[in-house]
This record gives sequence, C-alpha cells and structure tokens, in this order.
Amino acid sequence: MPLNLILMGPPGAGKGTQAHRLAQRLHVPAISTGDMLRDEGKQGSALGRDAKHYMDRGALVPDALIISIIEARLQREDCSHGFILDGFPRTVVQAEALDRALHRLGWSLHRVGSLTVPTDEVVRRLSGRRTCRDCSTPYHVALDPPAKRDTCDICGGTLQQRADDHESVITARLEVYARDTAPLLDFYRRRGLLAEIDGLGKHDDVLASLLAHLTVVNGDRPAAAS
Repeated sequence: MPLNLILMGPPGAGKGTQAHRLAQRLHVPAISTGDMLRDEGKQGSALGRDAKHYMDRGALVPDALIISIIEARLQREDCSHGFILDGFPRTVVQAEALDRALHRLGWSLHRVGSLTVPTDEVVRRLSGRRTCRDCSTPYHVALDPPAKRDTCDICGGTLQQRADDHESVITARLEVYARDTAPLLDFYRRRGLLAEIDGLGKHDDVLASLLAHLTVVNGDRPAAAS
C-alpha cells in the first residue's frame, strides 16, 4: 500500500529540506505546490495554463485548481509507492478536498508530520537567509556565511535578502500560518494522523524523528532505504 504523507510546519521550519531527505530515504517523491505549478506550466498543460493565468496577475490560485493539479500529479508512476506533500494542504477546506481526491484514486492518507520550531528561531533562520542574485546559491549570515561578506563563493555575485525575509514580514507570515493552520492541526489530530516533531537540532536528528513517527502505519513500519 502506498505510504502517503504530509509534512507541515511554519516558514523556516525546514520542511523543504526534510521532505527532500525523507523522499530519498523512502524512495517516494516530495511534492510542493510551487513545484507542481511550475511543472504544469513548463509542460504547457491546460491546468498549467489556467494556473499561470492567476499567477501572472499576482492572484492566488483557487483551491479547486490546485487540487486538480495535485490529483493529476499523484497519478504519475513515481507516486505508485506513495508521496510526501510539502506544506500542503494549508487549510481545512484544502484538506477535505485532498481527502476527496485521494478517495477517487482509491488511496488514503497515512500520517501528517508537523515540524515545531519556536518563533524566535524561525525569525533568526529566515532573517539571516541570503541568496546569490546571479546563481541563486543560498547562504545564511550566521549558519552558513560566505567567505567574503555579501559575495557568493561560487560565482562572485552579490547576495541579497528576499523581501519576505525581513523581520516585520516574517512576523506577519507566522501570524497567517498560525491562524490558518491551527484548525488544520486539530483536524488531523482528531483523526489520529498527526505527529508533532521537534524541528530544532541537527538535520539527521530531525530526520530520524520523522522516520520514526511517519513510517508507522497500523503498527507496521515499512523498511526505509539506507
């Protein structure tokens, strides 16, 4: 039976990093909404064209369209053994729509992992992020600084801070996440699917906790690849 997982957490919790590492261990794809939208756009599919229409205007892509794109993505061969949804769904409405999509595919959701990270740590992580303007190599002023301040080690380009990584914007993003996601956490907690994982510590330790909590289905633990 496919191992179908969701990984949640606030901005800066490390969802993308851990989803990628989980995918490597479990041999299933890590799928984010942003990746799906870009992929559909590159393919020039009808769904991709519809999504591009909204994104080009700076508008939010409607839930129904995102779910259609997700359902199409999950029917690809690489999802036959399961998947990891990175940061989706974000609301109860989206979660209910995802349930219906999985039901149409004859599947069910097995576990939902929520990475918990204190607000001050999230602000520290995000406000310190820098990205090379030319080659997009990521850095962090405290955790992973370049050899020369504000200069990319790879190409010599100038490092820049994303507009949404300023502290005032981060605080607003966290407020939105807390408002929209608290009901979603309760939704999955009531169904016995939620596992809350400490997102602090070394990447390997967080990954070990995720594997321990998310790969148990009905008391059985599928073998994770080394």
